[in-house]
Amino acid sequence: MDIEAFNADWLAAWSAKDVERLLTFYTEDCVYRDPQTAAGITGHAALRAYLTGLFGATPPMTYTPDETWPMAGGYCGRWYCAVDAASDVPILRGFDLVILRGDRIALNEVYVHELVAPATAA
Repeated sequence: MDIEAFNADWLAAWSAKDVERLLTFYTEDCVYRDPQTAAGITGHAALRAYLTGLFGATPPMTYTPDETWPMAGGYCGRWYCAVDAASDVPILRGFDLVILRGDRIALNEVYVHELVAPATAA
């Protein structure tokens, strides 16, 4: 598997807020964790409901892959996110732990933090 291409396609689906396409990247019994779901979400139905609510409550977001690091059973990937479609300035940086079963994500743990906005010229 080309993890860089997989990761880029997956992040493109996040940017598009395409819930059904995103689910094709995950196993039916996947486990998903992010800062809002520390206890985790299990399975497609729960992930679909979570993503539908999340995408409905957030502005346009563009995820840009940065680096991926292969590891046994999956990979780790770092990304940047611009939270306004009119801006290419990233304000979030994140990191995903991705454990694969075959060519699908069985476990996804997301770690994210805000970046300090760059200073503007006066």
